Amino acid sequence: MAEQAYHAVGKRKTAVARVWLKPGQGLITVNKKPVDEYFTREADRLLIKQPLELTDMVGKYDIQATVRGSGHTGQAGAIRHGISRALVDVNADLRVPLKKASLLTRDPRMKERKKYGQPGARARYQYSKR
Repeated sequence: MAEQAYHAVGKRKTAVARVWLKPGQGLITVNKKPVDEYFTREADRLLIKQPLELTDMVGKYDIQATVRGSGHTGQAGAIRHGISRALVDVNADLRVPLKKASLLTRDPRMKERKKYGQPGARARYQYSKR
């Protein structure tokens, strides 16, 4: 009998992460690279491990993720969202602590578009009276 693999999709800003959880030793792979090699900042690695530490699942599942779009922090947030959703598929009882920590909520903050006739989204060109 084959081991059960759990799949989920996580999103943050313009990053989309596809995450697979398989029973294992706790190896985390992002885009076919070890997590320490892909994310150089410690804060991004801690962000990814947050749902696992909250639910005491560290070292129980191997995580394989493919992520595209946005920057490193947005990608880490997308992977965290995907891991949280996959953990709920593994065990529905984990939904309550993950929901309480707001790890199942998709962060809706996006970059505001640039408006025409302006240098940026909110910035205006300087007004000259004379």
